[in-house]
Amino acid sequence: MTLELRPSPARGGRASRIAWFGRAGQGLVRAAPVVVAVAVLVVLAVRTPAILGLANLQASITQAAPIAVVAMGLVLVIAAGGDDVVSGGIDLSLAATATLSTAILAKAMTERGLSFGVALALVGAVALGLGLVNAGLVVIVGMTPILATLASLVVISGLIRVVTKNRRTDTPQPVIAAIRDGQLLGLPLAAVLALALMAVLWLAVQRTAFGAHLRAAGAGRSAAVTAGLNPNRYLAAAFVIASLTAGFDGLLLAARGSGFSPGTEERLLVDMVLAGYLSPVFSRRGVATPPGALVAALLVALLTNALVLSRVDNSWVYGFKGALILTVVAVSSITARRSR
Repeated sequence: MTLELRPSPARGGRASRIAWFGRAGQGLVRAAPVVVAVAVLVVLAVRTPAILGLANLQASITQAAPIAVVAMGLVLVIAAGGDDVVSGGIDLSLAATATLSTAILAKAMTERGLSFGVALALVGAVALGLGLVNAGLVVIVGMTPILATLASLVVISGLIRVVTKNRRTDTPQPVIAAIRDGQLLGLPLAAVLALALMAVLWLAVQRTAFGAHLRAAGAGRSAAVTAGLNPNRYLAAAFVIASLTAGFDGLLLAARGSGFSPGTEERLLVDMVLAGYLSPVFSRRGVATPPGALVAALLVALLTNALVLSRVDNSWVYGFKGALILTVVAVSSITARRSR
């Protein structure tokens, strides 16, 4: 007679409850930054009802489009390199690449008289080159992504000042005006372009073999190598694709601001990091995704406009966003450590 040992129903039920509370606790910790942001938004909306007005909602959607596009690029790098903030995938140079693209686009069309198509091709070539440099620094040289892209950020910010002399450049071009003022199905055209890019990236990441391998590389390098994959190949591809999305973002930034404005990269960097690391909250599996980045970018834009409409001093706006970034990064580190 064989004696089979099984956990008693009572013990199994207790284990299930403990596991459920553990998962619920992790979910609450992960959602904490979003809860804080929404709570602040609600308090501000009570004090300033115009925050919930149609005009502000439309303006927030328009402003969210460039944030969403550059955050979706960041999400790809996170997916390929892992969500550890220090040693995983991150690209701090994307906001500067987008701003440099705006400057090149504005200068090429306004001062050099190039056509929109040629100027856009020039932007694409520059963005491709910057993406290859970042990929080379990380994959070939062996630098950590955070240090490599921080160095790139400084270099690109210097290039922006060299190219623009730190002066504003207007871009009174029909294509830029059409993206700025146009609508499709009741949505701003810039938002429609961001939605289209989100759909393409989501399909590429979730519905293709390339996307499956990219996610496998980010989930665990050792397991990916064991499965016959080359994680560096997918990380390099993510850097290049992310840089190209930043180049495309230059077009939306040019439309939003009717040209190039100095200092754009600093504000965009803050918003990009916020949206990128808030995006897992809007994913069922708790991972960074392009749709999650889109929703998070809208939340960031709504929050920014709410603070401005409430006449909060600009210094406090940056201070609040900085505190929120610290919270988001701390939560990301905690959840990444617990998942190991």
